[in-house]
Amino acid sequence: MNIIKGIKKGMKYFGVVVSSIINSVLLLFIYLFGVGLTALIAKISGKNFLEIKILNRSSYWSNLDLTKKPIKEYYNQF
Repeated sequence: MNIIKGIKKGMKYFGVVVSSIINSVLLLFIYLFGVGLTALIAKISGKNFLEIKILNRSSYWSNLDLTKKPIKEYYNQF
């Protein structure tokens, strides 16, 4: 009986180690292809998701120009 319990514990440990390695590899590929390709495409197209450039101005708030559209178009957008 002790041999069977030892084999069971060993197989459980082996399964935990293998699953952690496979999960790490899969998450690495998902990160590289998901986030990496998105960042690469954004850099090529010149898209800037965050405005983090340092500018010499008194405020970093973005100005909203509400005169482009009529105000009624801003109601019930969703």
